[in-house]
Amino acid sequence: MNIQVRGDHLDVTPAMRDYVEKKVSRLEKFFDAPPEREVAVTMSVERGMHRVEVMLQVHGVLFRAEEASDDMYASVDLVVDKLEQQFNKYKTRLNKRFRDQGVRTRIAAGGRTVDRLEDDGADGGERVVRVKRFPIKPMDVEEAVMQMNLLGHDFYVFTNAATDEVNVVYRRKNGNYGLIEPK
Repeated sequence: MNIQVRGDHLDVTPAMRDYVEKKVSRLEKFFDAPPEREVAVTMSVERGMHRVEVMLQVHGVLFRAEEASDDMYASVDLVVDKLEQQFNKYKTRLNKRFRDQGVRTRIAAGGRTVDRLEDDGADGGERVVRVKRFPIKPMDVEEAVMQMNLLGHDFYVFTNAATDEVNVVYRRKNGNYGLIEPK
């Protein structure tokens, strides 16, 4: 597994890099193929809190976790535990869904996410500061909700496999989910 450890305004020591690689490589037991792209680990210190974020993509599904504590090693442990919970939850839901449908398969691999930060120093008005580009794979609404929850986002854009149109699922204030479909 290719693990890229990066410090955000922080020097990553060899000991910390070894610790992160050891802990994150524990996640290999949850998937049968290596991640499609390198595992990105970002570490930073903000207001005395040590924040660790890990992103990896397996079988076309993006997993992301972020944790903060007053100790960097504890933050690494917490984020790996959180990812293990996400893998277990995903695996359970996927197995249940396929068992209910009588199908045994796995999600097709492919796709990547690209972040590009823009800072043009324009006047103080509103501006786009982050652009994300990603392929939109066909999936049903339940899978889109699951992907949204795994990413920890409040919305998720996807191609509806039933209608072959771009849809958006989102989390409502009451905890339920909404679906936006084009007319």
